[in-house]
Amino acid sequence: LMALELGVVGLMNVQFAVKEDRVYVLEVNPRASRTVPFVSKAIGVPLAKLAAKVMTGMTLAELGFTEEITPPYFSVKVPVFPFNKFPGIDIMLSPEMRSTGEVMGIDTDLGNAFVKAYLAAGIKLPKAGRILLTVKRGDKRAIVAEARTLVALGYELLATEGTYRALHANGIAVERVNKVHEGRPHIVDLVKNREIDLILNTPYGRVQRVDDSNIRASAVSAGIPCITTLAGIRAVVSALTALHRDTQRVCSLQEHHKRL
Repeated sequence: LMALELGVVGLMNVQFAVKEDRVYVLEVNPRASRTVPFVSKAIGVPLAKLAAKVMTGMTLAELGFTEEITPPYFSVKVPVFPFNKFPGIDIMLSPEMRSTGEVMGIDTDLGNAFVKAYLAAGIKLPKAGRILLTVKRGDKRAIVAEARTLVALGYELLATEGTYRALHANGIAVERVNKVHEGRPHIVDLVKNREIDLILNTPYGRVQRVDDSNIRASAVSAGIPCITTLAGIRAVVSALTALHRDTQRVCSLQEHHKRL
């Protein structure tokens, strides 16, 4: 509808923002984006080439591209960030573009697709070890199921006071750790000493912002994966579950496209 209203012929890039279930359009650009090569590889169609022909006057019907393609596999795109080049930087994301590239993982199993994408992005997922959870109040109920899965997979869980109480109340084995202002050894000490293998941290409000920022910055310096959104946490738990099944296999893009 936007393309029709704006009179755009060819590819169009739209950037959205979502706040409190309201969707906002940040900008619309009459050009391709980095999503185009990702989708092209996912569905086996050279979208940029087709778009160029449409701009010259050809129709999608003439090009034989009028039906949606639904692949029998999952394609996952994971951004690559240069955070390890800037020690001490906070990795918390915002609407600003901070990634320097993207990688792709494809598999018939969603968890395995995440595993491949994370590995391609240089994120080493631990198959065992200690996972630190510290999430904001609104995420505590949602994190219970993910924490239960992690315990079942054999991981040792650590959490700060609020998250600890939420998990402990649901019968989940978890060890309480100090926040920075509660005395040493605290969470940043554990991260700096590499006593943590994975961090799941959704940001609190202004009061806890400094603690959260210190955790994330220390994680970058220590080379410890740090996930900062609830959706990201769910994706990582899915990947860790797949990692323990050990069912990943290599398959060429051409092999995937033969199944379309």
